[in-house]
Amino acid sequence: MCFLPPVSQDARSPTESYFMWLWHSRLYLYSAAALVFGLWFLLKKKSVSKDASKEKNDKVDKAAKKNDRETKEVHVSGVKIFYGSQTGTAKGFANELSEEVKSLGLPAEVIDMKDYDPDDQLADECISKSVCVFLVATYTDGQPTENAEWFCKWLEEASTDFRYGKTYLKGLRYAVFGLGNSVYVGHYNTVCKNVDKWLWMLSGRRIMTRGEGDCNVVKSLNGSIQADFLTWKVKFLNRLKTLAKGEKKSCSGKCKTEGSCKNKRKERQEEEKKASPQNNSSEDDLVESSSDEDESGLPDEKKTVLDVEDLGNIMNSVKKAKSKEESQRDGQMVKLSKLNGVQKIEDEGERREMITPALREALTKQGYKLIGSHSGVKLCRWTKSMLRGRGGCYKHTFYGIESHRCMETTPSLACANKCVFCWRHHTNPVGTEWRWKMDPAEKILEDALEKHQNMIRQFRGVPGVKPDRYEEGLAVKHCALSLVGEPIMYPEINNFIRLLHHHQISSFLVTNAQFPQEIRSLVPVTQLYVSVDASTQDSLKKIDRPLFKDFWPRFLDSLKALGEKKQRTVYRLTLVKSWNVEEMQAYSELIALGQPDFIEVKGVTYCGESSASSLTMANVPWHQEVVTFVQQLADMLPEYEIACEHEHSNCLLIAHTKVITPSKPPKVCTKLHNVAHLKFLTTKEYLIHSYYLFGVSSH
Repeated sequence: MCFLPPVSQDARSPTESYFMWLWHSRLYLYSAAALVFGLWFLLKKKSVSKDASKEKNDKVDKAAKKNDRETKEVHVSGVKIFYGSQTGTAKGFANELSEEVKSLGLPAEVIDMKDYDPDDQLADECISKSVCVFLVATYTDGQPTENAEWFCKWLEEASTDFRYGKTYLKGLRYAVFGLGNSVYVGHYNTVCKNVDKWLWMLSGRRIMTRGEGDCNVVKSLNGSIQADFLTWKVKFLNRLKTLAKGEKKSCSGKCKTEGSCKNKRKERQEEEKKASPQNNSSEDDLVESSSDEDESGLPDEKKTVLDVEDLGNIMNSVKKAKSKEESQRDGQMVKLSKLNGVQKIEDEGERREMITPALREALTKQGYKLIGSHSGVKLCRWTKSMLRGRGGCYKHTFYGIESHRCMETTPSLACANKCVFCWRHHTNPVGTEWRWKMDPAEKILEDALEKHQNMIRQFRGVPGVKPDRYEEGLAVKHCALSLVGEPIMYPEINNFIRLLHHHQISSFLVTNAQFPQEIRSLVPVTQLYVSVDASTQDSLKKIDRPLFKDFWPRFLDSLKALGEKKQRTVYRLTLVKSWNVEEMQAYSELIALGQPDFIEVKGVTYCGESSASSLTMANVPWHQEVVTFVQQLADMLPEYEIACEHEHSNCLLIAHTKVITPSKPPKVCTKLHNVAHLKFLTTKEYLIHSYYLFGVSSH
């Protein structure tokens, strides 16, 4: 065998030696690599964490700076709500709006105008970034309410005073909502229009179009003044949100997106027109009532200067449109009632109900039992008194009417006056003609009797109530159409009276002497009253506050119409101390005009404090003062004598000598001899009762 000698290390190549070294040193190499990778990973992680922290801090800093910037840049610091109110409606709206504003996270303050000095404070609102809201009611003859008189007077004078300048209120952002009644033609929302105009003349900036609430449910755009305010309030709150965010004016329609905004705006305007077909705006609205927001949305061609002739054409077209609407509305009045000649609209479905939800709630709280959509019945306190065997009212003393068998009702809650002594504090609606939905007379009488009997039944078993009086009270024998409102306005009043007489129920009807034609067309009633609350034009306007512009000719014509009636008639005088008790000669002239059978003179009844009236207990005459007045008046009337007295009611009766037996002195029990006046009475019982009067000494 042959053996090869071993290879020495020196005989290896350098490359082989290098790889052999790497192989033998691999453990150290792996450790070094792991160490390096670990160091690199730690350094990398620290760098990334530092960058992330820096980025996060940058974001926090940016957010903080943005918040600081937004905090510093307040667009609306708060809302100040000013109100001018007489009956409390505007005040209630102000409080309601204040709660809504606060729910948006904005401070709100309700301010009574009488407690605010515009001369010292109003200019400060221009730089305070607040929004001022004015809720103002229009009072008698288009005048502001008592608490807003000074504010409006100052604003009017400042708007034309060169010392203030036309930019005195520049920067003031405001909105106006008015409370009025379109029945008062020529004075509808006059105050809110003036306030809006005066603020605008002083460079105030409207944030939205003026709102106008209408108490007349027939012409109210939304059915009632509460609904009008709600609609305006929603728009105001939306506008306020926009202002609070700092957003600028709405898009003008000049977008680069092919005019899509403009088209949307047109569509929205068309929808609004469809939603509100009635347009009650005046020519002044074209000049005064548009807000900056609305102006910004007008196309350029509408903003250009118009020629005078073109402006005239525009105004003529507006007038034609209004007259067309009115003619269409009047065109519906196409036929006369066969019952009493009162105009009626054929389409009852288009009419609104007289009693709104808010009015229904208020009247129900006062104890009314409402019937249908415009009638009511209520239990008189004298009815309750006589059920207990106690005394009756003055009608029992004067005419023998048994109070516990008397039903006090009305087929019309609406009235054409707003008398200062109204014992309902003007909670009932007003109007000059019938434009509401109408319930049939049969239904009204049926429900009135049922509700009256239900109220009587509540006295069954009550301590003190006489069983025989209770049974008699369930059978109504007399109806006093004097609860509230103007019964003669009801188009079916003649049918209603016939139904009463058919049910053997006598009738006393009271009217406020503003509907002479209706008095002439009225069928005979048991006794027809006319309220003569004053004897001169000025005092009648001050006391009754009538809605008709021609109230005085209507008043005189009503008295003439009463004199033409071949039935028993009565003047009812209500004495208001310091208002109408010194017009003796004028009263005697009015009595000569109508020649009533009886004259009831009564001291005004104080019904408590009311924001709608300035009457106090000082205006209530003492009974002796009423007696003195009646004695002086009777001395001026040779054909009349004092016949009876009811001290508890502060009332006296003067009777014409034709209804008093000459052989009997006036201060004893006397008998009526003019039977012709009473032929239409429906029951023998009331025929007998109405023949007798009780003397003063018998009271």
